[in-house]
This record gives sequence, C-alpha cells and structure tokens, in this order.
Amino acid sequence: MSYNFYAFLDRMKYIRRWSLMRSSREENIMEHSQQVALFAHALAVIDRDVFGNAVDAGTAVLYALYHETSEVMTGDLPTPIKYFNGEILGAYKQLEERAADKLLGTLPSPLREGIAPYVKADVSSREYLLVKAADKLSAYVKCLEERKSGNNEFIKAQETIEADLRARGLPCLDYFMEQFIPAFSLTLDEMEEL
Repeated sequence: MSYNFYAFLDRMKYIRRWSLMRSSREENIMEHSQQVALFAHALAVIDRDVFGNAVDAGTAVLYALYHETSEVMTGDLPTPIKYFNGEILGAYKQLEERAADKLLGTLPSPLREGIAPYVKADVSSREYLLVKAADKLSAYVKCLEERKSGNNEFIKAQETIEADLRARGLPCLDYFMEQFIPAFSLTLDEMEEL
C-alpha cells in the first residue's frame, strides 16, 4: 500500500502566500514554514537560555515545520479574509482541523501517534505561543524584504505587524527584534563588514 502524507506535504511548495499583494518575490508555504521553524527555534532558545523559561525548543521547531500543513488541502486564505469576522475565522479553523485530520489519515497508523501532536499542536503550550510569534515575525521579515526592494505595497502591513509583535509582551521576541532584525535591512556587503 502507498501512503500520500509526504507527497501532500511536498505540494506546500506550490501554495503561494500574500496572494492579495503584489510581491517583488513570491513566497510559498514550504519556505515560509522553514523560516518559521528557524525563528521558533531562536525564540525558544532565547526564552530558555536568556530568560530562564521552561520551553522545549525541539517541540517548537516541529510545531513550526507542520504549522501550515493543512493548507495543502485548504489553500492559504489571505489574512484580511480569515480575520474579517469571528464567524469566518471559526469556520476556517474548523476547516483546518478537518484538513489536518484528513492529512493524518494519509499516514500508516503506526506513524500517526508520533506525527499528529505536531500537525495538531497543543495551542495552550508555551512552544505554540512562540511559533505564533515566529509566524508573525516571518511576515514582518517579508515586509522588510519587500520594502527594501522598493515595494510600498507592504507599508501598512509592516506597521500593523510590527505593532502586533511589540504588543505580544514576549521578552524573547523583543530580544530577537533588538538583536537580529536590524541586520535584515543590510546588504550582503554590509553584513560581511561586521
């Protein structure tokens, strides 16, 4: 018997993000998930090693890697639509839940127990909180990249996302913003000079 789980996940590279905005460079959910995993790992390590919180960096990374997997079945619903009102958001969350269940059903049963906790993350955990921050951080970096390319389409998004990041009250996120975000505005030559 053949199982489709990983073939479905491979299709993440075809699902475009930012579909309502003109982008200087397209981004897909596969590359986005990899960036979120890097950022989630950084936030978890900072949270644990700088601020002394009990957080499992490996769990955060795995939550991040799988956080968009249901979109191989639902597509990427643009943020203004997803958050237009509570009814739409609730319906979309149910759709994501069903898609995650269907996706997990494409695994051999002995593997489901080891993968399901990451496809369907514990939304009350510290690790998930950090993944949500890393997800927003990834969107912010996308805005910086677009603005650096001269694309003013992302001005309002950058302002809104930055305000959201600052309002989260996560010291590890503030630390990341202070220590690492300035470098995203540098050229390669400028980074090599440091």
